[in-house]
Amino acid sequence: MSNDFITKSIIVNSIGVIYTPHTTIENMPIQPVGADGVKGVIELNPDLTEGLADLDGFSHLILIYHLHEVDGFKLTVKPFMDDKMHGVFATRSPKRPNAIGISTVKLVQVTDNKIHFEGADMLNETPLIDIKPFFRQTDNRTDAVSGWLDEKDERKAHNHRSDDRFK
Repeated sequence: MSNDFITKSIIVNSIGVIYTPHTTIENMPIQPVGADGVKGVIELNPDLTEGLADLDGFSHLILIYHLHEVDGFKLTVKPFMDDKMHGVFATRSPKRPNAIGISTVKLVQVTDNKIHFEGADMLNETPLIDIKPFFRQTDNRTDAVSGWLDEKDERKAHNHRSDDRFK
């Protein structure tokens, strides 16, 4: 195998739009746990509605979306939960080489091509890339370690809000 680094371009299409009450990045919850009760609605592209079959049997969903208002990236960042610089891949900073966000949210209801959920921590009109069901049997990790974040007060994620540091 060659030591040459190969970069492939991929094309990812939006499968729908996420609507939330957050119209600006400032003062948004930084994680879904900080957006408890904040409602959002996904409007899935109508031609994909059939793919929602059986989704209503799950309590939580993993949403993968494009951080469409983020411009550029930084390899080291000062995350919201710390006052020290960290490598971007050791954070959930939006200033990433690929501006992709992920949130685990509570499913409320599926009607036609709409998914109603709680825990909205993304901007209004965010392009949705994918939806995955949360599997409690395999997605929970009771032995997980969270690196530098383990030293922080985990309650901060519930109350902390974004600012303009990642504009």
